[in-house]
Amino acid sequence: MRASIMMVMTCGLAACGQQPAATTAAAPPQVRIAQVGGATMPDAIMATGTVGWRRETTLGFTSAGRIAAMRVDEGDSVRPGQLLAALDATTVGATVSAARAERDRAAAEYARSAKLLEQGWVTRPRVDNAKAALLAAEANVRSAGFQSRNAAIVAPGPGVVLARLADAGQVVAAGAPVLVVGEAGGGRVIRLPLADRDAARLRIGAPATVRLAAVEGELTGSVIEIGGRAQQATGTFTVEIGLPNDARLRAGQIGTVSILASGPGSMSLAVPPAAVFAPRAGQAFVYVADPKTKRVKLRRVSIGEASDSAIRVTGGLRPGEWVATSRLDRLADNMAIEPLRAAK
Repeated sequence: MRASIMMVMTCGLAACGQQPAATTAAAPPQVRIAQVGGATMPDAIMATGTVGWRRETTLGFTSAGRIAAMRVDEGDSVRPGQLLAALDATTVGATVSAARAERDRAAAEYARSAKLLEQGWVTRPRVDNAKAALLAAEANVRSAGFQSRNAAIVAPGPGVVLARLADAGQVVAAGAPVLVVGEAGGGRVIRLPLADRDAARLRIGAPATVRLAAVEGELTGSVIEIGGRAQQATGTFTVEIGLPNDARLRAGQIGTVSILASGPGSMSLAVPPAAVFAPRAGQAFVYVADPKTKRVKLRRVSIGEASDSAIRVTGGLRPGEWVATSRLDRLADNMAIEPLRAAK
């Protein structure tokens, strides 16, 4: 009996001492790699600007007075010749009446002086003075008539009221701004402040791509005006990009613009778009592959303009290095791979 138990224990210990068969290690994933090289990329100027109407007209009255009526509010669309605001006609009418009365008096005085001159009772200088007074009075009548006709503000063309700077009942001075109207005939633009070195690289008609947070997709435009002098406060030149007639556009929207600068472009480092991931604020990540050690390293790079075939790299890579272009979601830093070079 004891011999049987010893034999079973010996067999059990022998079985426990056996090592499990070694498992086969997983093969490294096959990953396509591409070499970092130079590519001719078009030079682009990036800037941020504000949408507005190309022609924004400030309107006011030619004479002082009390505003009797304001017919529009901010955001209202207007048509050509539409009445927008009007002054109280009492003061303007009194001015016209006074000017006409003075003209009539001066005319009578001139006629009387001319008759007395014929009779030898007055001298020529007195008649000349009476004639000059008559001419001045007639000029005052024309001026008062002009002010009377312009005691109302009418829309110069189709457009939108951008600002209402006064209200009914308010007393305004002659020429004081009352309304600001964006004229639809001039179209919409986005205005950009550019440094002198960037403004000098632009030409009229240069294509531009506009992105607005409030508008889905991209808008295409072109440079229609380049400032002739720099702003004294900032030292920048104002560049206007013409925008398409899109109902989603509103004055004051903020957008980013990419403008194609003049010239053939510049040679810079570029990688395939498939090699870049997690882009943000001009930064992104790539996996740099070493064909000798067959491992990848995670690296942060600086990126610039992008096209369908390449992304410009402005920092973080050297010419001749290799980057992974496939299975990026399955890679990790210092991971072993089986590199597959792209066919040349």
